[in-house]
Amino acid sequence: MEKGIIFVITAPSGCGKGSLRRLALDEVQDICFCPSLTTRAPRAGEVDREDYCFVSKDEFFEKKNQGLLEEWAEVYGNYYGTPSKDIQDCLARGLDVLLEKDVQGARTLRRLYPEGVFIFVLPPSLEELRRRIESRGTESEEQRDLRFKAAQCEMADLSVYDYVIINADLNRAKDRLLAIIAGERARRSAEATPLQRRALDGVPTPGSDTNRIQVQSSGGRSQEGEADSVQEGAFSVRGSQARYDRSGRDSFGKDSGCPKEG
Repeated sequence: MEKGIIFVITAPSGCGKGSLRRLALDEVQDICFCPSLTTRAPRAGEVDREDYCFVSKDEFFEKKNQGLLEEWAEVYGNYYGTPSKDIQDCLARGLDVLLEKDVQGARTLRRLYPEGVFIFVLPPSLEELRRRIESRGTESEEQRDLRFKAAQCEMADLSVYDYVIINADLNRAKDRLLAIIAGERARRSAEATPLQRRALDGVPTPGSDTNRIQVQSSGGRSQEGEADSVQEGAFSVRGSQARYDRSGRDSFGKDSGCPKEG
């Protein structure tokens, strides 16, 4: 059975990754969303075990100490983690996995799953990002300022990610996410050798155990791409040192001066 693909969506606060994920899941088949554990309180409209698995701090650290989390981090005073079993169960069934992570979690998962597909969602401008953060009404002014400043540094270095989606319009951003998922599925299928494809299609091959054959990536990836517009686009940042400058334009290889995570 072909092993599934891990897709990881990351975005600063207020960029709409949760809304984007919910729209995409309504249209994509054979994909599992594995919600993160978190110790923070649910926001309005969030559903336990659909958006996040909301747990107490004691429950969280019990799972962490048992080695049941792929990664964990403290973000804005709350703890977040990625359950291992949910991911492995989906992948073993040949299903793709969709994860919604913060920047710290995405960096750790990139090390654990270098073959995964990592997608960063950007706002159309910093002014719009500030408006979105303030309109949520879920944090104090100090917390909003902290999130906005953190977002600027999170957007400064996109070299960890394979694709960037600029979310100026939610439906257009959703279409671009669907295109990325479809394209990655097609690319990995095309990279299978003829022998692997025959096995995956159920055709017997001499001396082979079809249950043990998996698609392996054998080709190089595209090095760069272009959005159809700067304000509403999706582009590949593979093989480049991508940066996003504070005017809202994409640029490559420029140092932002923001502190890096340790």
